[in-house]
Amino acid sequence: MNQVENAIPPLTQLTEDEQMLRDAAADFAKSSIGPLVSEMDEQAKLNPGLIKEFFEMGLMGIDIPEKYSGGGGTFMMSVVAIEQISRVDASAGVFMDVQNTLVNNAFVNYASDFLKEKYLPQLATEKVGAYCLSEAGSGSDAFALKCSAKEEDDHFVLNGAKLWITNANEADIFLVFANVNPELGYKGITAFVVERDFEGFSVSNKEDKMGIRASSTCEILLEDCKVPKENILGEYGKGYKVAIETLNEGRIGIGAQMVGIAQGAFDAAVDYIKQRKQFGKAISEFQGIQFQLARMATDIETARLLVYNAARMKMAGQPFLKEAAMAKFYSSEVAERVASMAIDMFGGNGYVKEYPVEKFYRDAKIGKIYEGTTNMQLSTIAKLLLR
Repeated sequence: MNQVENAIPPLTQLTEDEQMLRDAAADFAKSSIGPLVSEMDEQAKLNPGLIKEFFEMGLMGIDIPEKYSGGGGTFMMSVVAIEQISRVDASAGVFMDVQNTLVNNAFVNYASDFLKEKYLPQLATEKVGAYCLSEAGSGSDAFALKCSAKEEDDHFVLNGAKLWITNANEADIFLVFANVNPELGYKGITAFVVERDFEGFSVSNKEDKMGIRASSTCEILLEDCKVPKENILGEYGKGYKVAIETLNEGRIGIGAQMVGIAQGAFDAAVDYIKQRKQFGKAISEFQGIQFQLARMATDIETARLLVYNAARMKMAGQPFLKEAAMAKFYSSEVAERVASMAIDMFGGNGYVKEYPVEKFYRDAKIGKIYEGTTNMQLSTIAKLLLR
């Protein structure tokens, strides 16, 4: 047996299609997103023209089947695209991340044929989606929902509020989790597809955030909101299953976002230390700087391997919960650590907005919080190890 021919390919080896999308996303990020980053961060708003470009590039429906006007791509293609977009701007990265790994995945895996035919073409070509699970009293305890759904004639009436909803300002299609029978606890949770113009639905307060500022994070209000019965996504009372499975996949997307942030901060640091001179030479020539750079590069590659491994396992239909939790936990640690070290390399310049690394640092912090905090990831990993 030829050991070379039968060797396992490296996790970072991508297919031709994956490489093409990665490169296209990188070019798009550099040419279209890059010039707008500072302005969008200051205004705390994505550029409307940029949103249109995301759809034109096919980045909002990467693994939606072609029969629904999607790209017919793979989960790994979404992962590499999210990484490249986040390398330039994490707000733009999470914008497409939520669409692909949460909203689109939920429709593809759980929606009825009617809902797929109605909504997937819209999500692939023109309309932004949002995922509405969290509430004031249900963060890490995701199933302590107070949002209720009462059945009436040919529709349900939803009441409650959702907090920290990404893409809320831009979205037209919302995946809302509500409880149809609170006495059953999490077994009463059901997923509903809600359109922005449904009676009783509104987008309320927008959060003023430390990082990923151009990504909208808002409160959602449901006040006797009428939702047709056919707009249940998945099974009645099985919304918890939709939530768990989509969040497991979503954590891999967040991992890709964090790898992108780390790589972006690293790239900026490398460019800077080659140009910055002290004591008559570039600071890149000092061994202390070189050692830090080596640690940063090793951390990033380790995080990338964890993320890609989890994505490949998901695509292969293998259990990936532990691997997704590890990828999300570690990549968020790496993003914050690498961005912090990049600021150190910039010195005083790293602390001002004229240079890019302070933004990478602000953007990195959210990785330890959303789609499952670091402590929740560690708890999941430990439980699976001890099982």
